[in-house]
Amino acid sequence: MAFVVIAFFFGLAGGVIGKIKGSSFFLWFLLAAIPPFIGLLAAIFYRNEYDEPHRRCPTCRKIVPMYDALCTRCGTELEFPPPPAPAPVEPAAH
Repeated sequence: MAFVVIAFFFGLAGGVIGKIKGSSFFLWFLLAAIPPFIGLLAAIFYRNEYDEPHRRCPTCRKIVPMYDALCTRCGTELEFPPPPAPAPVEPAAH
């Protein structure tokens, strides 16, 4: 019985952390509850979706990650933007 209570609270913590980082609460709840300590650590060290560059879909205006090739809402094929031009180097002052 004690393991079930511990697993529930670890699952709850993992689910909340996963939801804050932009992922599914239920998925991280299961991952953190089944192996309690390992799952919670995985949720903590999981990458944060908000740190990645995003862009808007030109058709439906949904914000999608830069690495997506298709919009998940309307299915529009998204073009990858050209790489930014390097900044001009100014000559050093003497």
